Amino acid sequence: MNKAVLLDRDGVLNRERGDYTFLIEDFEILPDVFEALKLLQKEGYLLVIISNQSGIGRGLFKVEDTEKMHGYLLDELKKHGIRIEEIYYCVHHPETGSCLCRKPDSLNVEKALARFNIDPILSYFIGDKERDVLAGEKVGVKGILIDSNASLVEAIQPCLNR
Repeated sequence: MNKAVLLDRDGVLNRERGDYTFLIEDFEILPDVFEALKLLQKEGYLLVIISNQSGIGRGLFKVEDTEKMHGYLLDELKKHGIRIEEIYYCVHHPETGSCLCRKPDSLNVEKALARFNIDPILSYFIGDKERDVLAGEKVGVKGILIDSNASLVEAIQPCLNR
């Protein structure tokens, strides 16, 4: 089985602006993300992004906007030798209905675990909201709660000291 670090997007990989981020010009990768993700890969972790994108469900932006931004993120990471296995995201908004893929529910985490044969005991979910940690912990993945826009290098220390 594989070990993985599951990552929230906004506030962990890119700057949390306090508003929906769906345009590339508003998308700022945080300063030490490349260094942190390289360290995790070197330790043998698969990297998976799991994000709530409820602005789609609210009609504020489209799936195509999110896909374009994710393409940009993946291209920038690839330039630094970083591979993201997959990006799972929920398009639903809690006001328009309930779903199992929106964190703190765990469907997207479960999909990642099954698809990539990930051992939850050896894995972590890093997020800047309690719902991120809860989504992982529901299926046995240890959560690491960080402040929005905090140093990812500091956040990954438990993963490296295992």
